[in-house]
Amino acid sequence: MNNDHGVRRPAPVTADDVDQAVRLALATLAGAVDADWSVPAGELEWDCWETLEHAADSLWAYAAQVVTRRVPLDRYLALRWHRERPGGPANAVWGRREEGPTALLELLEAGGALLASAVRTTDPQVRGHHSYGVADPEGFAAMGVVETLVHTEDVVRGLGLDWAPPGELCERVLARLFPEVPREGAVADQWTNLLWALGRVELPGRPRRVFEQWHSAPLA
Repeated sequence: MNNDHGVRRPAPVTADDVDQAVRLALATLAGAVDADWSVPAGELEWDCWETLEHAADSLWAYAAQVVTRRVPLDRYLALRWHRERPGGPANAVWGRREEGPTALLELLEAGGALLASAVRTTDPQVRGHHSYGVADPEGFAAMGVVETLVHTEDVVRGLGLDWAPPGELCERVLARLFPEVPREGAVADQWTNLLWALGRVELPGRPRRVFEQWHSAPLA
């Protein structure tokens, strides 16, 4: 499908995309459960444990926002958010460190399943609060995919693993959350394009972007 400017518009982001992103992350990270997850995650100030814990927490929280009807659109569900250390992520869901990284993979898998189920069963007209703008179920699905893909990237950089999500998945997320970012004719590798949109990498002819927020509200 093309828009009025002739640019191909990818299919919407769906619950299946959430499932795929989480499944790929789990398959990659399962080979590193015996590694030291206390090392820094990429360029973040968080370690690998904190980073994947934050990604899992995001999936749980997004699922809660998708299915909740009693919460006003100007705030999140009243979960108890806190940081375990200054500068660490503010989460409502935490893994048991004594169980090792396997516990984090369990949290990520469960969070992904909850978000995918919520997106599948919620009317597309339903809206939920997000700090970047009131979002629809597709928006929460796209945000869940981004949190999973990019924070898996942070973790694999810390652990020395290989990671390259499918370009088609990245393109759908780009179209939904970063409609201002060119997708055609500029960068063939849509995973790299997504990383650029998030301010993670430089591209030829494009200086490194300062990420502020994505477009969580419905595009229409």
